Amino acid sequence: MTATVATFTEHEPVLVVDDEAGIRDVLSRAVETMGHEPETSGTGDEALAAMRRRIFSLVLSDIRMPGMDGVGLLRRIVTECPHTAVIMVTAVSDLETAVSTMRLGACDYIVKPFDLDDVMRRIEQALAHRRQLLDMELYQAQLEREVAERTADARNVFLGAVQSLAAALDARDGYTHGHSRRVTALAVALARELALDDEQVERLRLAGMLHDIGKIGIRESVLNKSDALTDEEYAHIKTHPVIAQSILEPILRERDTVRLIRSHHERYDGNGYPDGLTGEAIPLGARILAVADAFDAMTSKRPYRDPMGPQEALAVLRHGRGRQWDPAVVEALEGLPLATLAPHSLGEVAWSSWESDA
Repeated sequence: MTATVATFTEHEPVLVVDDEAGIRDVLSRAVETMGHEPETSGTGDEALAAMRRRIFSLVLSDIRMPGMDGVGLLRRIVTECPHTAVIMVTAVSDLETAVSTMRLGACDYIVKPFDLDDVMRRIEQALAHRRQLLDMELYQAQLEREVAERTADARNVFLGAVQSLAAALDARDGYTHGHSRRVTALAVALARELALDDEQVERLRLAGMLHDIGKIGIRESVLNKSDALTDEEYAHIKTHPVIAQSILEPILRERDTVRLIRSHHERYDGNGYPDGLTGEAIPLGARILAVADAFDAMTSKRPYRDPMGPQEALAVLRHGRGRQWDPAVVEALEGLPLATLAPHSLGEVAWSSWESDA
């Protein structure tokens, strides 16, 4: 049986399960008198077979039956047909068992010998309660759909803002134009090479676009300086991951993404910043960003040096693996066809893909 949500109809199907034919007949007539559609089964196994053929709004089940008893049947119904209401039918001697079935999921019980007016009242109460539950589930499902639609709309607005923020950062420094796009493209390629799942890839994609957003808070004289930084200037530029966190936390619900951005300048040997994390204590996404960031920085022209070629940059990364960079991520980079790609065209291609996927 598969759990299916059934909508209420005026004539609701009701299954009567009892090994005594007389009890089945009496209860079936009561159900029919109420305008509902009775069906009967003499055993728990017959009842399950009937429930595989159709959806019942309510099951009236005796407790004591040969083979599968009413308690066993109740357990199966609760698991396999959770939208079916169940009323247990019991003798006075089984009253304690009947009460215990309420904890298992039965909505009520009736005691033999029973009063038919009371039975019909309890049946209608059980069916009414079921309708209310179904209405609530449908309402909840509708709310969830609306929330999902609004969340998608909000995310699209946010992704548009990401593009604007990245463009604003690039506009501050002609030497790093396109850097965020290229780092994102390379980080995503590395993530796929390392067989990360889609959720991790998308988190890394967003982190790549925003990884340097904290540099908005860094003085332009430091960003564009053509000679060596002073200790004070170096300390100042090292604050950009923390600045990024302070910018993003109020607006970005994905805390794991913010963590990747904060940690993308950590070193594998613990000598990075801002937290001095070591090895696998650094989030994997941050270790990927660190390699992608370093590769793009080395293959880009900067105020203080000319760009390296891809193979030269790879040699630097190999030399620093296990100290500055995660060896597994560097190995993944070596598995990519970087030598045949122009590093600055990589970002443009990937950015177009990112925009179409978002």
